[in-house]
Amino acid sequence: MRSWWRSQRRRNVADDGTPTHTGGTVDTTAVTGPAEAAGPPFGEPPEPLTPPITAGSTASRDTPRILRALTHRNYRLFFGGQTTSLVGTWITRVATSWLVYRLTGSAFLLGVVGFCGQIPTLALSPIAGVWVDRWNRHRILVVTQILSMLQSLALALLVFTHTVTVAHIIALQIVQGVINAFDTPARQAFVVEMVEDRADLPNAIALNSTMVNGSRIIGPSIAGVLIAAVGEGWCFMVDAISYLAVIASLFAMRLIPIERTRPTTRVMDEMRDGFQYVARSVPIRSVLLLLALVATMGMPYTVLMPAIAAQTLHGGPNTLGLLMTATGVGAVAGALYLASRQSVLGLWRVMAIATLTFGVGLVLFSFSRNLWTSVALLMLVGAGFMVETASTNTILQTIVDERLRGRVMAFYTMAFLGTAPIGSLIAGILAARLGATTTVMLGGIACSIGGVWFATQLPTLRRHVRPIYERAGILPAQ
Repeated sequence: MRSWWRSQRRRNVADDGTPTHTGGTVDTTAVTGPAEAAGPPFGEPPEPLTPPITAGSTASRDTPRILRALTHRNYRLFFGGQTTSLVGTWITRVATSWLVYRLTGSAFLLGVVGFCGQIPTLALSPIAGVWVDRWNRHRILVVTQILSMLQSLALALLVFTHTVTVAHIIALQIVQGVINAFDTPARQAFVVEMVEDRADLPNAIALNSTMVNGSRIIGPSIAGVLIAAVGEGWCFMVDAISYLAVIASLFAMRLIPIERTRPTTRVMDEMRDGFQYVARSVPIRSVLLLLALVATMGMPYTVLMPAIAAQTLHGGPNTLGLLMTATGVGAVAGALYLASRQSVLGLWRVMAIATLTFGVGLVLFSFSRNLWTSVALLMLVGAGFMVETASTNTILQTIVDERLRGRVMAFYTMAFLGTAPIGSLIAGILAARLGATTTVMLGGIACSIGGVWFATQLPTLRRHVRPIYERAGILPAQ
């Protein structure tokens, strides 16, 4: 392992002959002087994102628009490896929910397990974002993927030996939550380093979402078959094996770690700087607040899906797999729509519409008692949720100051995944008292209200973001 890190440092060009780097904060002081290196004041637009001229840029023009990010070798490797791994991840998610429900029959404990798996992200993401800006992001991803593989392997062994309990599942969920607190912001920030041409960044983010949700189609279907045929243990084992694909893709990349200077500020000071930057930027603050609302009130419907499949639709693991697959189909459709877009212009309006679509879809789904009607509505729900979350990611990656990218993406992780445990816990409590479908309906109403609020803010948001788009060359200067 140590020799591999040394060999990575000796590499100084990418496969297309263009110098690249793999992470950390670039020390620009030697070139620009201390005043410029400090970056713009909080709330001011970041420096323009000028796309470098690379071989990837030329290749992008000869590639279908919807796939142009795949012309970059490192991103192509990551896309293939991560796709395989995410299929395993979705298999484990479905198997974990079904295992908990089989052991306990409790909708409340489904919420508790979801809470424990995601609360570390809420607690640790701000600090993790600082370290993502300081450390080599590529190296962080290698470590987190190996640890995730070991976590799935431990869960598989517990099931195979018939010793698994809900306490074991909760403990391992907490471990995975700690891993995700570092893995998710590192992975989000690393995308910009795999795609040399910034013009292809929105497409890469959309393809990431297609990858995540394409695996959501395949994974639950496989999980339903495996659970019915051989039990949950083999689901966890398949997931552990699937991590080898993404680990291999990370080792195959050709990257140069940046020689970073030792930070002179304290971690807590950098964390405070990140918080102030987010709080003072109206566009960033607004999209993160909307995302937090959707994740807290709407996203927990997935936690309650086993109870809905069993109690409302009178099905089993195959029904659960079908419902999760339907959500994935809608999400892939939404991701393909975003991948086909040429620009970030218009995404603010798209986010408002997508949030409303998601909320209304959940309300209608809560009233459905027919399997195929539920499947159709979940496609609508999946599309709305995917477009809202991926658009948020795209906008943040476009307007964020580079020196704060890791910290801002950590706040994105906290809003997206970190608030979900609170929602899961609330959903579990409400489902135990009011029923799963009523809980889903209330979440859908809250998301619909959030979508209407965001739509009323669009004129203000456009006014604040226009100078940033002009500096980035996305809009012509007035």
